[in-house]
Amino acid sequence: MNRKLKLDELSRVSVEEFKKQKKLPIIVVLDNIRSLNNVGSFFRTSDAFNIEAVYLCGITAQPPHREIQKTALGATESVEWKYFETTEQALGVLKEKEFIIYAIEQTENPIYLQEFTYNLEKVALVFGNEVDGVSQNVVNLSKNSIEIPQFGTKHSFNVSISYGVVLWHLVNQSLKGL
Repeated sequence: MNRKLKLDELSRVSVEEFKKQKKLPIIVVLDNIRSLNNVGSFFRTSDAFNIEAVYLCGITAQPPHREIQKTALGATESVEWKYFETTEQALGVLKEKEFIIYAIEQTENPIYLQEFTYNLEKVALVFGNEVDGVSQNVVNLSKNSIEIPQFGTKHSFNVSISYGVVLWHLVNQSLKGL
């Protein structure tokens, strides 16, 4: 039998300890995400995988906000974040810091996720609006796009689910020492 662990057995770090931990050099950029629940999910996933920061752009809501907090469960306190009026401004800052920028989007010549290799370089992952996706201008400013293969009729995931899938792929590679 395999016993489920209790919350006090999970060896969670404090917010202060988390902030001092070395982070994966990944910044997630939210390009006009409209759902506050999705924003909260991005924070929570970023905390779970020890990501450097979340950049909120355009209409993307900023903490503190009750609806973000519902899904973030306090991760807005642990994960670094910045707000930019436009995604283009955020990408300019990231390029100055020598981050490689990838749009998570369906495009003509994407890198399919299973073919994407992560070697712990500084990367920025741009996720787009729930209806319109990553804007074409932002796709143009990216090194390339990464696409998650899909086999159903909808050809889309919820944006926060896409983040979990892509981030797990990168984290899994970093855990294997690639």
